[in-house]
Amino acid sequence: MRLKCYSAPSMAEAMALIRQELGDDAIIVSTQRAAGDGGIRITAAVEEPGSDGDLRTALADETGAAGQDLSDGRVLEARAALAYHGAPERLTERLLAQVRAAASPDPVEACAAALESVFAFAPLPERKSPRPFLIVGPPGVGKTIAVAKLAARARLANRPVGVISADSVRAGAVAQLAAFTRILEVDLKRARGPDSLRAQVADSVGVHDLVFIDSPGINPFSTHDTAFLRELIEAADVEPILVLAAGIDPMEGAEAGESFARVGATRLMATRLDMARRLGGILAAADHGQLMFSEVTISPHVANGLVPIHPLSLAKLILPRRAQEGAPTGQTRGDPADGPDPSSPSVAEATR
Repeated sequence: MRLKCYSAPSMAEAMALIRQELGDDAIIVSTQRAAGDGGIRITAAVEEPGSDGDLRTALADETGAAGQDLSDGRVLEARAALAYHGAPERLTERLLAQVRAAASPDPVEACAAALESVFAFAPLPERKSPRPFLIVGPPGVGKTIAVAKLAARARLANRPVGVISADSVRAGAVAQLAAFTRILEVDLKRARGPDSLRAQVADSVGVHDLVFIDSPGINPFSTHDTAFLRELIEAADVEPILVLAAGIDPMEGAEAGESFARVGATRLMATRLDMARRLGGILAAADHGQLMFSEVTISPHVANGLVPIHPLSLAKLILPRRAQEGAPTGQTRGDPADGPDPSSPSVAEATR
């Protein structure tokens, strides 16, 4: 097989050069943007009479990875799973590079090692924090329920907890949170705007071990909304925690994660994990926003529906174990488009 690289200002010009020299039987091995001038670099190949070369070898020579992928069952399984979840291509390649480098032969453990290399994991403290947590996110993602679950976890651990509602926008938001705090026997304070929030935070810090603040739903693509959120964050010494529904579209998730990170969000809490089949959106959000994974919600129950997420538990959700123990490495469960295997662990089992 004859290999040759071609560079040209555009794809059309590069293809014309290839056809002129190698003919219509040429095979495109790889394409990439040229550094600097934005041109195109294409590697093409053509079979020569009597040649017994292997295109897979040519691919491995060009990319440094394709040949290894074909023999590394861990990478094959991870690639199929990430494609099913809709993970962005660049993130997928970064994760696969770490899967290749992982020491464990087990696909799930290798995926966990890759996730730990690419992402940071920092669950919220369960005992005490010097800073209150402002729960932020788009409308309808479950911020109020997340605050109730965080407060319930603190109460079950016998920690003094304070709850503040800064959501004066959504009708019934305060009433919904008040219903939960009444059951938990937690005093609910209300803040209307940045100045009011500053005063309420000052009254709560030092009295409670943990303080959680509910906020109005923010459109991450609205300059007015994000400016208001920035005012809330700057009004008091709080840490913003982004809440997103686990099934968010990957592109929307990436842009939302980046937008909320710009106003100060540091961690990501994924809600409704029990109702999501694909997790590419929260992976994209954490990646683009450089956010740390913290907790996930796995049921609608306030008392026990919140758990920390770690590399291994996330790997189990992305890449459930093969149905048959002892299946050869690289043997996948079937077409990823068929959805999760019925024998895959539940969300609760995976996050233990």
